[in-house]
Amino acid sequence: MADAERVFNVARIVTDTYKEGNDVVVVVSAQGDTTDDLIEKANEINPEGSKREMDMLLSAGEQISISLLAMAIEKLGFPVVSLLGWQAGFQTSSVYSAARIKRVNTERIRAALDKRRIVVVAGFQGINRYEDITTLGRGGSDTSAVAIAASMHADLCQIFTDVEGVYTADPRKIPAAFKLEEITYDEMLELATLGAQVLNNRSVEMAKKYNVELEVLSSLTRKPGTKVKEAAKMEKMLVKSVAKDSHVARVSIIGVPDEPGIAFKIFSRVAKAHINVDIILQSIGRDGTKDITFTVPDDKGKEAVTALQEYADMVGAKNLSYTTDVAKISVVGAGMETHEGVAAMMFEALADANINIQMISTSEIKVSVLIAAEDADRAVSAVHRAFFEM
Repeated sequence: MADAERVFNVARIVTDTYKEGNDVVVVVSAQGDTTDDLIEKANEINPEGSKREMDMLLSAGEQISISLLAMAIEKLGFPVVSLLGWQAGFQTSSVYSAARIKRVNTERIRAALDKRRIVVVAGFQGINRYEDITTLGRGGSDTSAVAIAASMHADLCQIFTDVEGVYTADPRKIPAAFKLEEITYDEMLELATLGAQVLNNRSVEMAKKYNVELEVLSSLTRKPGTKVKEAAKMEKMLVKSVAKDSHVARVSIIGVPDEPGIAFKIFSRVAKAHINVDIILQSIGRDGTKDITFTVPDDKGKEAVTALQEYADMVGAKNLSYTTDVAKISVVGAGMETHEGVAAMMFEALADANINIQMISTSEIKVSVLIAAEDADRAVSAVHRAFFEM
């Protein structure tokens, strides 16, 4: 949707689907760098502007997109109507900039479809109980699309991106990466959470919960994409993909009392600030104190420190700080459940590339490590080579 050519390209995809006899609901994001441009404008006026006003501002990006796409569809000769999030029935919580969808009242969408109209919906936004516009956070348009698909029991929810599906790594950085025909919800959820910028993790979580069939494919080529489904092929690949997340901050609180309940006191404060925590590392106590380090999204590092500052002062912590000069590298695959040695292979690849590991996190289907940001691209290349190019 970045320019007129892309808008008409999307319009043709939509109208071709409509001509096949389908009812079509299209969820769109803001054009190109519109959101970043709006944030820049806000910072010029007030860098500390309230989240409510930021939601009011950022929602304008999708309003531009839906009207332009609707105009393009009209020009191609098809009936269409565009709807903002609240018009499409999105009712959300009141956490500005990170609202959760409570329900989708699809009555207006259904009425438009009954008239054989194409419905174009602004993603990323809704309305709360105070009748304020809210936004759903990063990747919110994916979540909007899946929510509509779930609410309307859609036959298929297609997510169009600038790549042709889900790859074993970012094909723009790793030329040897190849596209996967299918991937499980759990694997896709891990990849989305770990930084693979293909699908938003909340959208995958919702798709799994409501059994929405997803397909990830390119808006630039007419090729089959990657199916996201409950069960993949019987013979599982050991590892499905290598992901990099550069949007990470490492928060450290050094020298807190080594006593029961400290972790609760720290992370309850972080939770009250609506900050999600990922990797956690706690040192063995010494001299009556211990250190706790954890990771959060990079734009939440400062907020996490602010949330903990009073407590750190109260218990006499030696240091409380954060850095964004880190990156998280992960391997994901359901095959790990029945194969040993995956972590060892990953660590060996990093060691051979002379890359130091700062933190480690594992689950049944993923291994993640935190490393210096400057080593991130080399790390992905080394790990991908170890699992897919040998």
